[in-house]
Amino acid sequence: MWGSMGGWFGGGAQKRSDAPKTAILGLRQTLDMLQKREKHLENQMAEQDAVARKHVSTNKTAAKAALRRKQQHAHSLEQTTAQIATLEQQIYSIEAANINQETLKAMQKAGKAMSQIHQGLTIDKVDQTMDELREQHALGEEIANAITSTSVGEPIDEDELNDELADLEQKQLDEEMLNTGSVPINDEVAHRLPSVANGKLDGGKRPVRHEEEDEEAELAKLQAEMAM
Repeated sequence: MWGSMGGWFGGGAQKRSDAPKTAILGLRQTLDMLQKREKHLENQMAEQDAVARKHVSTNKTAAKAALRRKQQHAHSLEQTTAQIATLEQQIYSIEAANINQETLKAMQKAGKAMSQIHQGLTIDKVDQTMDELREQHALGEEIANAITSTSVGEPIDEDELNDELADLEQKQLDEEMLNTGSVPINDEVAHRLPSVANGKLDGGKRPVRHEEEDEEAELAKLQAEMAM
Protein backbone atom coordinates (compact mmCIF):
# COMPACT_ATOMS: atom_id res chain seq x y z
CA MET A 1 0.00 0.00 0.00
CA TRP A 2 2.76 2.43 0.92
CA GLY A 3 4.56 1.53 -2.30
CA SER A 4 1.52 2.45 -4.37
CA MET A 5 1.11 5.70 -2.44
CA GLY A 6 4.78 6.50 -3.09
CA GLY A 7 4.02 6.20 -6.78
CA TRP A 8 1.38 8.90 -6.40
CA PHE A 9 3.44 11.25 -4.23
CA GLY A 10 6.77 11.99 -5.86
CA GLY A 11 7.84 8.50 -6.86
CA GLY A 12 5.91 8.55 -10.11
CA ALA A 13 7.21 12.00 -11.00
CA GLN A 14 10.77 10.84 -10.39
CA LYS A 15 10.27 7.81 -12.62
CA ARG A 16 8.80 9.99 -15.37
CA SER A 17 11.79 12.30 -15.08
CA ASP A 18 14.21 9.35 -15.38
CA ALA A 19 12.31 7.70 -18.24
CA PRO A 20 14.26 9.40 -21.07
CA LYS A 21 17.58 8.52 -19.45
CA THR A 22 16.51 4.91 -18.95
CA ALA A 23 15.31 4.62 -22.54
CA ILE A 24 18.53 6.11 -23.92
CA LEU A 25 20.60 3.76 -21.75
CA GLY A 26 18.69 0.72 -23.02
CA LEU A 27 18.98 1.84 -26.64
CA ARG A 28 22.72 2.37 -26.30
CA GLN A 29 23.18 -1.11 -24.85
CA THR A 30 21.23 -2.61 -27.78
CA LEU A 31 23.19 -0.44 -30.21
CA ASP A 32 26.45 -1.70 -28.77
CA MET A 33 25.28 -5.29 -29.21
CA LEU A 34 24.25 -4.67 -32.83
CA GLN A 35 27.57 -2.99 -33.63
CA LYS A 36 29.40 -6.06 -32.29
CA ARG A 37 27.16 -8.32 -34.43
CA GLU A 38 27.88 -6.10 -37.44
CA LYS A 39 31.61 -6.55 -36.92
CA HIS A 40 31.17 -10.33 -36.48
CA LEU A 41 29.16 -10.63 -39.71
CA GLU A 42 31.79 -8.69 -41.62
CA ASN A 43 34.44 -11.12 -40.34
CA GLN A 44 32.26 -14.11 -41.32
CA MET A 45 31.82 -12.75 -44.82
CA ALA A 46 35.55 -12.30 -45.17
CA GLU A 47 36.17 -15.88 -44.03
CA GLN A 48 33.61 -17.36 -46.45
CA ASP A 49 35.05 -15.30 -49.27
CA ALA A 50 38.50 -16.72 -48.50
CA VAL A 51 37.09 -20.29 -48.49
CA ALA A 52 35.39 -19.77 -51.84
CA ARG A 53 38.58 -18.42 -53.35
CA LYS A 54 40.50 -21.40 -51.97
CA HIS A 55 38.21 -24.01 -53.54
CA VAL A 56 37.18 -22.18 -56.67
CA SER A 57 39.45 -24.32 -58.84
CA THR A 58 39.64 -27.58 -56.91
CA ASN A 59 36.21 -28.02 -55.26
CA LYS A 60 33.37 -26.02 -56.78
CA THR A 61 30.78 -27.49 -54.41
CA ALA A 62 32.68 -26.20 -51.39
CA ALA A 63 33.22 -22.89 -53.13
CA LYS A 64 29.47 -22.53 -53.82
CA ALA A 65 28.60 -23.42 -50.25
CA ALA A 66 31.02 -20.77 -49.01
CA LEU A 67 29.51 -18.16 -51.31
CA ARG A 68 26.02 -19.14 -50.15
CA ARG A 69 27.00 -18.63 -46.51
CA LYS A 70 28.61 -15.35 -47.47
CA GLN A 71 25.34 -14.15 -49.01
CA GLN A 72 23.43 -15.14 -45.88
CA HIS A 73 25.86 -13.21 -43.74
CA ALA A 74 25.54 -10.26 -46.12
CA HIS A 75 21.75 -10.30 -45.77
CA SER A 76 22.05 -10.42 -41.98
CA LEU A 77 24.56 -7.60 -42.15
CA GLU A 78 22.14 -5.44 -44.10
CA GLN A 79 19.43 -6.02 -41.51
CA THR A 80 21.84 -5.30 -38.69
CA THR A 81 23.05 -2.09 -40.34
CA ALA A 82 19.43 -0.95 -40.79
CA GLN A 83 18.68 -1.76 -37.15
CA ILE A 84 21.73 0.24 -36.03
CA ALA A 85 20.58 3.24 -38.09
CA THR A 86 17.09 2.98 -36.56
CA LEU A 87 18.43 2.82 -33.01
CA GLU A 88 20.75 5.77 -33.62
CA GLN A 89 17.78 7.79 -34.93
CA GLN A 90 15.72 6.83 -31.87
CA ILE A 91 18.51 7.85 -29.51
CA TYR A 92 18.87 11.19 -31.29
CA SER A 93 15.10 11.78 -31.17
CA ILE A 94 14.84 10.96 -27.45
CA GLU A 95 17.83 13.14 -26.62
CA ALA A 96 16.37 16.04 -28.63
CA ALA A 97 12.98 15.60 -26.96
CA ASN A 98 14.61 15.46 -23.54
CA ILE A 99 16.56 18.64 -24.28
CA ASN A 100 13.36 20.34 -25.44
CA GLN A 101 11.62 19.23 -22.25
CA GLU A 102 14.43 20.51 -20.02
CA THR A 103 14.49 23.77 -21.96
CA LEU A 104 10.76 24.15 -21.53
CA LYS A 105 11.05 23.51 -17.78
CA ALA A 106 13.79 26.11 -17.49
CA MET A 107 11.66 28.61 -19.41
CA GLN A 108 8.68 27.87 -17.17
CA LYS A 109 10.80 28.46 -14.06
CA ALA A 110 12.08 31.70 -15.58
CA GLY A 111 8.51 32.74 -16.35
CA LYS A 112 7.42 32.07 -12.76
CA ALA A 113 10.40 34.02 -11.43
CA MET A 114 9.60 36.99 -13.66
CA SER A 115 5.95 36.79 -12.62
CA GLN A 116 6.97 36.96 -8.97
CA ILE A 117 9.28 39.89 -9.67
CA HIS A 118 6.59 41.78 -11.56
CA GLN A 119 3.85 40.82 -9.13
CA GLY A 120 3.78 44.20 -7.39
CA LEU A 121 5.03 46.18 -10.38
CA THR A 122 2.77 48.05 -12.77
CA ILE A 123 3.23 50.59 -15.53
CA ASP A 124 1.65 53.27 -13.35
CA LYS A 125 4.16 52.62 -10.58
CA VAL A 126 7.02 52.74 -13.06
CA ASP A 127 5.77 56.05 -14.48
CA GLN A 128 5.35 57.45 -10.96
CA THR A 129 8.87 56.42 -10.01
CA MET A 130 10.31 57.97 -13.17
CA ASP A 131 8.41 61.21 -12.54
CA GLU A 132 9.77 61.36 -8.99
CA LEU A 133 13.29 60.78 -10.26
CA ARG A 134 12.90 63.54 -12.84
CA GLU A 135 11.58 65.93 -10.17
CA GLN A 136 14.47 65.17 -7.86
CA HIS A 137 16.92 65.63 -10.70
CA ALA A 138 15.41 69.00 -11.61
CA LEU A 139 15.52 70.03 -7.94
CA GLY A 140 19.18 69.06 -7.74
CA GLU A 141 19.91 71.16 -10.84
CA GLU A 142 18.14 74.18 -9.33
CA ILE A 143 20.06 73.80 -6.07
CA ALA A 144 23.36 73.52 -7.91
CA ASN A 145 22.60 76.60 -10.01
CA ALA A 146 21.58 78.56 -6.91
CA ILE A 147 24.78 77.62 -5.12
CA THR A 148 27.06 78.50 -8.02
CA SER A 149 25.31 81.73 -9.10
CA THR A 150 24.86 83.41 -5.69
CA SER A 151 27.85 85.09 -4.04
CA VAL A 152 28.36 84.50 -0.32
CA GLY A 153 28.14 87.65 1.87
CA GLU A 154 27.15 91.25 1.06
CA PRO A 155 28.19 92.81 -2.26
CA ILE A 156 31.33 94.97 -2.18
CA ASP A 157 30.94 98.70 -2.86
CA GLU A 158 33.48 99.71 -5.49
CA ASP A 159 33.22 103.41 -4.56
CA GLU A 160 34.26 102.66 -0.99
CA LEU A 161 37.21 100.67 -2.28
CA ASN A 162 38.28 103.58 -4.48
CA ASP A 163 38.01 106.04 -1.58
CA GLU A 164 40.00 103.77 0.71
CA LEU A 165 42.64 103.35 -1.96
CA ALA A 166 42.91 107.12 -2.39
CA ASP A 167 43.33 107.57 1.38
CA LEU A 168 46.11 105.00 1.43
CA GLU A 169 47.86 106.75 -1.44
CA GLN A 170 47.61 110.12 0.33
CA LYS A 171 48.96 108.68 3.59
CA GLN A 172 51.86 107.09 1.77
CA LEU A 173 52.62 110.40 0.02
CA ASP A 174 52.54 112.27 3.32
CA GLU A 175 54.90 109.76 4.94
CA GLU A 176 57.33 110.07 2.04
CA MET A 177 57.32 113.89 2.34
CA LEU A 178 57.89 113.74 6.08
CA ASN A 179 60.80 111.39 5.60
CA THR A 180 62.37 113.76 3.03
CA GLY A 181 61.77 116.86 5.23
CA SER A 182 59.14 118.46 2.98
CA VAL A 183 55.78 119.63 4.28
CA PRO A 184 52.86 117.88 2.57
CA ILE A 185 50.64 120.31 0.72
CA ASN A 186 47.14 119.30 -0.22
CA ASP A 187 45.24 120.51 -3.27
CA GLU A 188 43.48 123.36 -1.46
CA VAL A 189 46.72 124.88 -0.11
CA ALA A 190 48.44 124.48 -3.45
CA HIS A 191 45.56 126.30 -5.11
CA ARG A 192 45.80 129.23 -2.71
CA LEU A 193 49.59 129.65 -2.90
CA PRO A 194 50.79 131.99 -5.61
CA SER A 195 52.29 130.41 -8.66
CA VAL A 196 55.83 131.25 -9.64
CA ALA A 197 54.67 131.60 -13.20
CA ASN A 198 52.22 134.36 -12.15
CA GLY A 199 54.91 136.35 -10.27
CA LYS A 200 57.06 138.88 -12.03
CA LEU A 201 60.69 138.03 -12.17
CA ASP A 202 63.04 140.92 -11.87
CA GLY A 203 66.27 140.24 -13.65
CA GLY A 204 65.72 136.52 -13.43
CA LYS A 205 65.26 136.62 -9.63
CA ARG A 206 62.10 135.47 -7.80
CA PRO A 207 60.21 137.84 -5.41
CA VAL A 208 61.35 135.87 -2.38
CA ARG A 209 60.17 138.34 0.24
CA HIS A 210 56.71 138.62 -1.18
CA GLU A 211 56.34 134.89 -1.39
CA GLU A 212 57.51 134.40 2.18
CA GLU A 213 54.93 136.91 3.44
CA ASP A 214 52.18 135.16 1.53
CA GLU A 215 53.22 131.78 2.86
CA GLU A 216 53.30 133.04 6.44
CA ALA A 217 49.86 134.55 6.03
CA GLU A 218 48.50 131.38 4.57
CA LEU A 219 50.00 129.27 7.33
CA ALA A 220 48.54 131.55 9.97
CA LYS A 221 45.15 131.23 8.35
CA LEU A 222 45.41 127.45 8.29
CA GLN A 223 46.43 127.33 11.93
CA ALA A 224 43.39 129.43 12.81
CA GLU A 225 41.10 127.14 10.86
CA MET A 226 42.57 124.05 12.54
CA ALA A 227 42.12 125.60 15.98
CA MET A 228 38.38 126.09 15.39
